[in-house]
Amino acid sequence: MPVILVVDDEPLQRDILKTILDSEGYETHTAASGKEALSIIENTHPDVILSDLRMEGMDGIELLDAIPRKPFEPSIIIITAHGTISSAVEAVRKGAFDYLTKPLNKDTLLLNVRRAVERATLLRENIHLQKELFGKFNIEGIIGKSANMQRTVEVLKKVSPSSVTVLITGESGTGKELVARAIHYNSPRRTKPFTAINCAAIPDNLFESELFGHEAGAFTGAVSRKEGLFKITNGGTLFLDEIGDLSLPMQSKLLRVLQDKEIRRVGGKEAIKVDVRIITATNKDLEKELGEGHFREDLYYRLKIVSIKLPPLRERLGDVPELATFFVDKYNREFGRRIRGIESRALKLLCGYQWPGNIRQLETVIERAVLMNDKDIITAGDIENDLWALRLKNSFDMDIPDEGIDFENLEKELMKKALAKANGVASKAAKLLGMSYKTFLYRLDKFRLNGHSKKIE
Repeated sequence: MPVILVVDDEPLQRDILKTILDSEGYETHTAASGKEALSIIENTHPDVILSDLRMEGMDGIELLDAIPRKPFEPSIIIITAHGTISSAVEAVRKGAFDYLTKPLNKDTLLLNVRRAVERATLLRENIHLQKELFGKFNIEGIIGKSANMQRTVEVLKKVSPSSVTVLITGESGTGKELVARAIHYNSPRRTKPFTAINCAAIPDNLFESELFGHEAGAFTGAVSRKEGLFKITNGGTLFLDEIGDLSLPMQSKLLRVLQDKEIRRVGGKEAIKVDVRIITATNKDLEKELGEGHFREDLYYRLKIVSIKLPPLRERLGDVPELATFFVDKYNREFGRRIRGIESRALKLLCGYQWPGNIRQLETVIERAVLMNDKDIITAGDIENDLWALRLKNSFDMDIPDEGIDFENLEKELMKKALAKANGVASKAAKLLGMSYKTFLYRLDKFRLNGHSKKIE
């Protein structure tokens, strides 16, 4: 229920306004002076304040200046007589939502109060959303107790308050966009837009228009002016993912923006000043790209004033239990489940896998386990089929080199690994490789691996 505070030193006026507002379902409080109003504001945090301009002691303008605007910002409506409208206009300039003139019209009063309530509600929702985003991307909340992740967190703390460009490198799925968002939401730009774009996903002939915008008639299909991401993100952070896939002509244009801090729409002549922080990411080795002539050296050094390298998950397997638990909680909320955790054997399986797809792949496995689970705990059986399928896929996800491969040696090594996994029991090793027992024994003799096997059931 919206809360309204009426401030007036005339008892009859206070009572009339309270009666009208109560009848509309508002929770209405009254104050006979500015000093009393400040005390009520501190305890009730009203959405709207209706204050008379002329009062004994603290008048409406003085009250406006004294009202605390944080953590909640009420909408303030000043009530004035015709002879003091200029003062009411000054109050609006100083932050009042609106003013009303006496004698008050009931319908006009209620319309303005509804509008003021809507504004206050939107402001509070915006504050709440900002707090949620800040909490979600809080640097201290980044998961990872491993030494390399803790070093990353320390760098993020230092770089976030500034506006320097940051280059984030690492394999696909390591969380590069998450880190970019953490930098933004822990910076002074947190209330401004964060815009992400994948450089590899947009054709080169459209990329300039996406970044800088275009004028009507600039090219076929440009029927009206379009603002680009630099203009839309002004004051905020632009995240350019897969920057290593940006073409050389676009690299040149991006460099010009970084140097001049201004853009021109495609087909336009006007130079538009922009204030945008640039964060980029790539899974490519940009220094190698430099050597091969695929990336501009001057742009590279502009982008990597600070460089953050995210480790692959296989180098921080100790963080897997915490990450997995986080994803269980996330998908419990999303799917309305009540899974209380992951059993130790399942965690052992998760920690024993190398995760070529990194955190994104781990999340997918946990998402499926939560969705398909009909118990209150994730067991080894809930994930081992997924992990086996992933291992099988990855085992065949390899290229044949130009010089070819030694297939017999590969087969021999696979048999040795199967025997080791089966503790030397040939029948079990044969099953692991999908061979008949007789075929397996034949190959044991062929590759002279008899010493590795017990040849027993």
